Amino acid sequence: MHHTARLYATAGAVLLTASALPASAHPARTLDTTHLPPPPVPGAGVPGPPVTDGSPRLEGSVTAAALRAKTRDCSRVSKGLYRTDRGRTADVPVCGGKDAVFWKADLDVDCDGRVTARCNKKTDPAFHGNTAFRQSDGKPLNAEKLPYVVVPEPSGTWDHAASGIRGGGVAAVVHGDRVEYAVVGDTGPTGLVGEASYAAARSLGIDPDPARGGVPSGVTYILFKDSEVTPIESRTSAVRLGSELARRFLQED
Repeated sequence: MHHTARLYATAGAVLLTASALPASAHPARTLDTTHLPPPPVPGAGVPGPPVTDGSPRLEGSVTAAALRAKTRDCSRVSKGLYRTDRGRTADVPVCGGKDAVFWKADLDVDCDGRVTARCNKKTDPAFHGNTAFRQSDGKPLNAEKLPYVVVPEPSGTWDHAASGIRGGGVAAVVHGDRVEYAVVGDTGPTGLVGEASYAAARSLGIDPDPARGGVPSGVTYILFKDSEVTPIESRTSAVRLGSELARRFLQED
């Protein structure tokens, strides 16, 4: 797992909010949910073991199969390759298109951030009470309740910010027949990819235990460029914006 060598940003995320300024002043795509009813969010805030009923879990109308098909071919944007764990072969490229970047890896469970019943030093010996990007109230993210993904710290291999990926950006995480929309919530070691929060793992039907959970392969991470959920902790907004951006991604030439 990635915990023992994770690096952290020294400052929280800068949250951008929409205003009456021209569109050119707001490169991040945000979502106004003022007049939209909240959609049902599967598993939101519900602690416990992963779902094991075998039923598909789709957030929005985009299927896991469609997203996997779209990410079958890779146009590499990273200068080098990443490892999924220390000691493993570096064989994971970051691929890119017009509106998104993606990679295929394992899923190690990140329990860092707020102390909760399932994310603390007793459940996770490598627990760190901080996240690179923070809630709108300045507190660390809650890994038990908020689906988020981890991006590697910028390096000569790849700089996520240079690709339009920022804290609070939207990601679609695909495993089996399930799609989970998450936010970019934390940073990790420069040489590793393949990590997501307790809540993200659980919603994907993956064992979320930070010590023994996760899966060794078969997870696709799609991060949408110049996107941002405001506030970062709004799971409803992540689902709505993620669903729309995923549909656009499938239509991309």
